[in-house]
Amino acid sequence: MRDKHEGPKLAEILTPPSVFMESYNKGIPSGFPHASIELLKQFQALHPSLFKSGDEWSIDRHRKKLMDWLVSYRQPQMISVVS
Repeated sequence: MRDKHEGPKLAEILTPPSVFMESYNKGIPSGFPHASIELLKQFQALHPSLFKSGDEWSIDRHRKKLMDWLVSYRQPQMISVVS
């Protein structure tokens, strides 16, 4: 149990996407895809219920979910239609 005088852990602090991305990319295991601002925006658009505080991210709340999503993420490919 935490002491009432102890502040929040770094992983619990809400940060802007750029700060989250930097922290996420530093701590990600090798072989996992890295995050970009564009990918964070896509993830946020797909999972609005995870962002009740607006455009703020926390390692505790978002890291594992983003990691799982990035592993399964496939960038949409352009489909050309031949007529």
